[in-house]
Amino acid sequence: MKLHPVVAAVTGRIRHRSAPGRAQYLQHIEAAAARDRGADRMGCANVAHAFAALPANDKFRVVAEKAPNVAIVTSYNDMLSAHAPFAGFPDVIKDEARRHGATAQVAGGVPAMCDGVTQGTAGMELSLFSRDVIAMATAVSLSHDVFDAALMLGICDKIVPGLLIGALHFGHLPTVFVPGGPMPSGLSNSEKARVREQAAQGLVGREALLDAESRAYHSPGTCTFYGTANSNQMLMEAMGLHVPGTAFVNPGNALREALTREAVRTVLGITRARRFVPIGRLVDERAIVNAMAALLATGGSTNHLIHWVAVARAAGIRIDWDDFAELSAVVPLLSRVYPNGTADVNQFQAAGGPGFVIRELLDAGLMHEDVLAVREAGLREYTREPELAEAGGLRWRDIGPSRDTDVVRPATDPFGPTGGLKLLTGNLGRSVIKVSAVPQDRYVIEAPARVFDAQDDLQRAFNAGELERDVICVVRWQGPQANGMPELHKLTPPLAVLQGRGFKVALVTDGRMSGASGKVPAAIHVSPEAAAGGPLARLRDGDTVRLDAVAGTLQALVGDAEWSARENTAMPEQLKASNAIGMGRELFTSFRRHALAAEEGACTWL
Repeated sequence: MKLHPVVAAVTGRIRHRSAPGRAQYLQHIEAAAARDRGADRMGCANVAHAFAALPANDKFRVVAEKAPNVAIVTSYNDMLSAHAPFAGFPDVIKDEARRHGATAQVAGGVPAMCDGVTQGTAGMELSLFSRDVIAMATAVSLSHDVFDAALMLGICDKIVPGLLIGALHFGHLPTVFVPGGPMPSGLSNSEKARVREQAAQGLVGREALLDAESRAYHSPGTCTFYGTANSNQMLMEAMGLHVPGTAFVNPGNALREALTREAVRTVLGITRARRFVPIGRLVDERAIVNAMAALLATGGSTNHLIHWVAVARAAGIRIDWDDFAELSAVVPLLSRVYPNGTADVNQFQAAGGPGFVIRELLDAGLMHEDVLAVREAGLREYTREPELAEAGGLRWRDIGPSRDTDVVRPATDPFGPTGGLKLLTGNLGRSVIKVSAVPQDRYVIEAPARVFDAQDDLQRAFNAGELERDVICVVRWQGPQANGMPELHKLTPPLAVLQGRGFKVALVTDGRMSGASGKVPAAIHVSPEAAAGGPLARLRDGDTVRLDAVAGTLQALVGDAEWSARENTAMPEQLKASNAIGMGRELFTSFRRHALAAEEGACTWL
């Protein structure tokens, strides 16, 4: 299928814009790849330290036999459901490596925090920056420089982008990402949301709310809604960084272990075939565009309009929100998974999952097929799904037509003609909105603004009955430089209650919502942020604001002369001080000070 002209044009523009940085990046990784093996290049004391803890047979293999040595970088912890399954993965990986005459070492661990735990608390102000900490921890893990390949064990919100950024800084290494899979379905996401709204109105108490939440989040594995964590897995498939079809296989079954062992064989296959497919060469502008297309076609997480800008930068590639917007205009919405529908990711997988979406996009010319992948067969292999064969082996089968057209549809009959995300511009700055989850009669909201300096202030106003009207709630001082850009997902239930009462309601913020952004219109990631002199600092209570997701505008309806004459409100000193103290936030002072804007990936390392 011929590539769609818009996809070709966006890719070409990215390639041209990125040329100097990309050339420098490739030169760097090729120089790193041309060196002798670490065990041959380093001094004897260095080598002895690196392999002192290995069993004797492994030590002999890696030093004397020059066997490949695979780094394992893991996000395992046993507090968080998504990461707990990784506990036994290193032993499986080491065993499989030995079966193929290679070795594997846990090179290091990276932190993995859960936004579901920290949502609405001070700890959430570390969340976005944890991505860059994870990237740094990945770099520290690989800095021992004795590895021939790497496996990245990660799954959730900031963890996969952080691992990917870190891996790209060691772009000379062949690298495969290894997920753990989603938990089985529990209480439906729509029922969970209903109970949350009841709790926001005081109709049910803490005991009923906790019961509902515990039935929704009930076992090892990722949450089952299509938020940032599961969007990560879709994007890894679209970029050819997984073993095909690995994303949404539940933890703890034979197929999951077989796929983990296949990841070992895959990364060793690259090193032994001397097929020069290090991760830094695989992740090029075409792979980035493929990830963007997959995100849009599935109505994925708005967080990736920040994360994938940062990922691209790590590979010497420059993308921006205009690129997303142009692709969104031609990439159709092919899936409805909560919060864009009622199905969860297990139902998405059963209906055809990532493989169905990738096949439809490839066949429609909306993804690049001529890309590198960790498998020699290329991206077309990612349109099939794995199953166990006899004697425990693996085979891949064609997915066929959609098994549930309420969940996934072909590109010839999509849920909508455009992608799930929309760029908004105007005198309030540049922002994005997730339209795939918003009813069409809510695409345009015009109402007086109520301006808040913190999300708790909005909660108090709701509880006091002050928001029982048409209103656009503006929550500012929530950007990377102000307080680390937390998610404001706790605001969804009260705003949904107001919308359910018939009021025209929207949220405007320089902060983030969740990958589970719901049915209330929300203009998020407003850039430049208020703390950097952005126009949200100029807005006043009572100003009429128009959020128009049809025209793509976000505008304060204030006369030009008055708007220009207004001075920006300063961030309250008390708020500034409270953002800097407690829950480890003192350690992130330099991150806040040096963070780039959201549209630049909120990067702290540049």
